[in-house]
Amino acid sequence: MNLVFFEDAILHTLRIARTLRQPRGNIMLIGVGGSGKQSLSRMSSYMYDIDFKQIEIVKGYGEKNFKDFLKDRMFECGIDGKKVVFAMTDGMILQESFLEDINNILNTGEVPNLMLPEDKDRIQNDVREIVVQMKLEPSSEIIKQVFVQRVRENFHICLCMSPVGDDLRVRCRQFPSLVNCCTLDWFTRWNDDALLFVSREFLKELELPNE
Repeated sequence: MNLVFFEDAILHTLRIARTLRQPRGNIMLIGVGGSGKQSLSRMSSYMYDIDFKQIEIVKGYGEKNFKDFLKDRMFECGIDGKKVVFAMTDGMILQESFLEDINNILNTGEVPNLMLPEDKDRIQNDVREIVVQMKLEPSSEIIKQVFVQRVRENFHICLCMSPVGDDLRVRCRQFPSLVNCCTLDWFTRWNDDALLFVSREFLKELELPNE
């Protein structure tokens, strides 16, 4: 990506990176489209070598596809111990149930009725060794607690939302964990110095006709 790091962009990158490096670090970026929310979150993820994931909207994409995506990410974080950033824009919210699942992960680290019996068996078998290494009793309940704890620490959610209209206000009221469990970072309009810096960067190699 051809990025121009003017002062505001650097400060936003620092805020995002500082949040993502922390256990249970989740962030909501609020600004109009094109203000750099996704670009800077992707950049911040790569700074700490964290996998950056987004869902791919295709025809017929629905709740089951989204739950399967979340389940795979939770396995990566809870079993494999990988750090993952899931960046979600409001354009990806095809159903409000998507936000309900995100709200549950932010609040408790779990999604009700997400895991099938074979998924629970996989968690019990694969996390048992981790629990033993932690010198804890490998009971079913403790194995589940360790899995959820690892998911909450390694699965970082980055919400890229637009303040235009009433959607954000309504969603924050319906799903309070979007605010309570996230750091908020507002992307305001670019100031004159930023606009001048970016324009100079893109025009410096432009050949202008001689007068």
